[in-house]
Amino acid sequence: MRIEDTDQNRFVSGTEEYIIESLKWCGITPNEGVGFGDGPHAPYRQSERKPIYRKYADQLVERGYAYYAFDTTEAMDSMRKQAEAANGNFAYDASTRMSLSNSLSLSAEEVKNKIATGEQYVIRLKVTPGEEITFTDLIRGEVTFKSDVVDDKVLLKSDGMPTYHLAHIVDDYLMKISHAIRGEEWLPSAPAHILIYQYLGWEKEMPFYAHLPLLLKPDGNGKLSKRDGDRLGFPVFPLAWTDSATGEKSRGYRERGYYPDAFVNMLAFLGWNSGTAQEIFSLEELAQAFSFEHIHKAGAKFDPEKAAWFNEQYLRNKSSETIADNIRDSVRTTFSFDSNDHRLSGDFLNKATELLQPRVQFEHEMLEKGNYLFVAPSNYDQPVIDKRWKPECAKFFNDLNSAYTTLIPFDAENTKFIFEKTASENNLKPGEVLQLLRVLLSGQSGGVDLFGMIALLGKDEVIKRISSALENIKK
Repeated sequence: MRIEDTDQNRFVSGTEEYIIESLKWCGITPNEGVGFGDGPHAPYRQSERKPIYRKYADQLVERGYAYYAFDTTEAMDSMRKQAEAANGNFAYDASTRMSLSNSLSLSAEEVKNKIATGEQYVIRLKVTPGEEITFTDLIRGEVTFKSDVVDDKVLLKSDGMPTYHLAHIVDDYLMKISHAIRGEEWLPSAPAHILIYQYLGWEKEMPFYAHLPLLLKPDGNGKLSKRDGDRLGFPVFPLAWTDSATGEKSRGYRERGYYPDAFVNMLAFLGWNSGTAQEIFSLEELAQAFSFEHIHKAGAKFDPEKAAWFNEQYLRNKSSETIADNIRDSVRTTFSFDSNDHRLSGDFLNKATELLQPRVQFEHEMLEKGNYLFVAPSNYDQPVIDKRWKPECAKFFNDLNSAYTTLIPFDAENTKFIFEKTASENNLKPGEVLQLLRVLLSGQSGGVDLFGMIALLGKDEVIKRISSALENIKK
């Protein structure tokens, strides 16, 4: 776990802790690094490794592969404006470097004096024009760039901090990194990185490179951003995040109710597949199944519904006892139950969870969509009553209550049998009163298995709810 914090202008308070907490929530545990204990490659914050980078930047200068550049910010801005006025883009490279203020265009004496007087400078990579730079990308195959399109990137800034271009290469080499995997937006920078490896004499130790496809908006038009999530109502961040500077809040998958293993499973399938029909993988199974050959080159459209589907699969596969334990405190506080209330007991809550599992995608939806299992309804689906209620229904439900009063055992099978028998005795088809029974008991026209719900609620509660609903309908 390495923290790349060399750009102090972009430093945001709290992000380091956020990254560590996110990884821990996902179950991804680095074997060494910031937040996970020191190992042989400490320190792990790049801001604490400045002398290391300076050593290699100086080495590149000494070998003629880099140079000092003394250009001021004002001078650079002026050059950019001139290029824009000519409908072009300014690049600090072989075509412009000799007209600028650097150790290639100045005499050795001038350079020495500038450094001695404390004039600020950066160290830039010296790219030789007219060459081809070729490397193998594990996803895209052999990639070739002309060196003419590679600018003389800054390697060491005037404050002594390295840029990403130098720092990650030095760290990857010293930390013995085997694979450098990053987004495809870094592909244009890859040729400069290949040159740095070559110029430092580390070409044989260079890690394998792989440039991942971008994550795209749900419609496929453009790169996914947190603002797309805010606009369309789905999380983009793993955990909720509040920007300390602006106060802007972003949703998190954890707070939305996603299981961490479902979240990781979903992420793995953005731009990759296993080559089989299997979609549900544990972290260990993903590690075994993963291969670069099955990463797509094209960008991956993010599908919020598919993300929720992954969580639904994990919820379905959990035991009802586990979920009941997870939601018990929420049930108690949501419905203001006493700690000894029978609806918090393992027997009741486990069965309620079992009924709700096939009908929700997140645990918190059990309280929203299944509230009628815990408290009697105060309102009833009026359109269903208007459509299905007949004068003879009142007698049927009173007869049903009477039949239920003496029914033993009061289980799903027996209650369904008595329901159908009572309907027949009242010259009604079960289908004519089935949905009405659901509305009288739950207030809703749809929901969990009806007779499973009746068995869960128990004889006294069912009779009480039917009687109360009949009084409301009469009014």
